Amino acid sequence: MAGLRVPTALPKIDSRFNETGQYLNKCIQEGHFPGAVLLILHQGEVLHHASFGFAQEQPDKKPMLPTTLFDLASLTKVIVTTTLALKLVDQQIWQLDDLLEDYLPPFKPFGQQKVTIRHLLTHTSGLIPWANLFYRGVGRSTVHEILFENKWPILSLICPPGQQVIYSDLNFILLGLALESITAKSLDQLAQDWIFTPCGMNDTNYNPDLEKHLDIAPTEDDATRGGVLVGTVHDENAWAMEGVSGHAGLFSTAWDIALFSQMILNQGKGIHSQVLSPESVQLLQTSQTKGLNQQRSIGWIMYNDFDQSLTSTASPYAMTHTGFTGTSVVIDPEHNLGVILLTNRVHPLRHRGANVINSIRSTIFHKVIDTLKTNS
Repeated sequence: MAGLRVPTALPKIDSRFNETGQYLNKCIQEGHFPGAVLLILHQGEVLHHASFGFAQEQPDKKPMLPTTLFDLASLTKVIVTTTLALKLVDQQIWQLDDLLEDYLPPFKPFGQQKVTIRHLLTHTSGLIPWANLFYRGVGRSTVHEILFENKWPILSLICPPGQQVIYSDLNFILLGLALESITAKSLDQLAQDWIFTPCGMNDTNYNPDLEKHLDIAPTEDDATRGGVLVGTVHDENAWAMEGVSGHAGLFSTAWDIALFSQMILNQGKGIHSQVLSPESVQLLQTSQTKGLNQQRSIGWIMYNDFDQSLTSTASPYAMTHTGFTGTSVVIDPEHNLGVILLTNRVHPLRHRGANVINSIRSTIFHKVIDTLKTNS
């Protein structure tokens, strides 16, 4: 089995991907994002690891580096929460079709509707897409009160569970709380022990240490939180939960995401120890929502549903996820390929590049696949 064997994260430029780099530079010049890091992982080897543009534009300019740390936003959902949820399945602690209320007492807001762990992981719970959990300020206990109080119908369902894919941060906020409840450990500690350490992800964490991590891509210039955010989670609900949540809050580098991606490509085996069973990895690569409006596996988006262009050459098992801040990863097991594109799209303005970022992600993946096919 191919595995990532490079001992440290070093910049590596492969001239075959010059056109891809030129395209990213064009996107930067057009103002879609200040900078980017691209890492291409193929057959257990990092072929290309390059940085472009600036990590920071305000208040002063700082260059993007291959080792820059990014706020991953919703990549937290798949790297941390989905992986931990399947880890509990592997350990026979819970099953995907168990009810959420069994693991998050006294949480029973759905009446006769039975919401399962699988519903949350596939965004088929029927929950509303988003809710303001930060209006009372910062504090995990405060957010818990908002979630569990009866006077605000925040967790009322739009439709019965299993009928429709409705992407909702609430699904993964609740999953994170359930994981903490059942294990009696914090989500960040679980992730460290069960994912980051086994995979050798030394620069991945919640609430990064600003003294250790000197190169962090800033996000939005948020006047309500003191200006340009550096090392403080961009997502307001994760911020209200003191930076640690199941839906957002994780910071990482392209290199560490490559280590995680290689674990998936290696059938769940990290560079130090097994993280997931091959059976759980198979679930990540198999649609659980056939016949519904979106094709999602456990946690992940099936890539060919995300990118429905006629030029897509991804395999049927390719999986992807994106983050609001401008991050994304594609893992294609049939091609033994991982494509990691990290941008700081929301710096300094939240809506920067929002209308084009998915098209850019798809174009990058197409260019990488075409280059590999041409040179095979």
